[in-house]
Amino acid sequence: MRAVIQRVSEAGVTVGEKNLSAIGAGLLVFLGVEQGDGEADAEYLLEKIINLRIFEDPDGKMNLSLVDTGGSMLVISQFTLLADCRKGRRPSFVHAEEPVRARSLYSYFVGKLRERLGRRVAEGEFQAMMKVRLVNDGPVTIWIDSRKEP
Repeated sequence: MRAVIQRVSEAGVTVGEKNLSAIGAGLLVFLGVEQGDGEADAEYLLEKIINLRIFEDPDGKMNLSLVDTGGSMLVISQFTLLADCRKGRRPSFVHAEEPVRARSLYSYFVGKLRERLGRRVAEGEFQAMMKVRLVNDGPVTIWIDSRKEP
């Protein structure tokens, strides 16, 4: 699984004219599911994401996590994170998981986040054309891959 995490002061997502979700200060997570990913990948990413110390403490140092701050979270499924652009000019998505399996792991990830955080986790609409708006705070943007070799 691959995630791009952005620390935001606010974020929201719409599909068509419908506002699906909006959050205040917290994290916006774009999540891509790769072929071969499983529940262990989801568990690894969610623990890493909610415990990353990327929020400022009273001294202005990035020392606090989402768990520490009680911040909000918005998760958006995004298969394009698995794009392979090494050949030609058109991205290939052959490494992205097929939709049924990807939806299952995406739902597992969001469900486990809700259990772990004990609160609402906002989300987009799987396989929909979404418009995501955000105010990146910092800016802080981090990429995490559950299977990247050190």
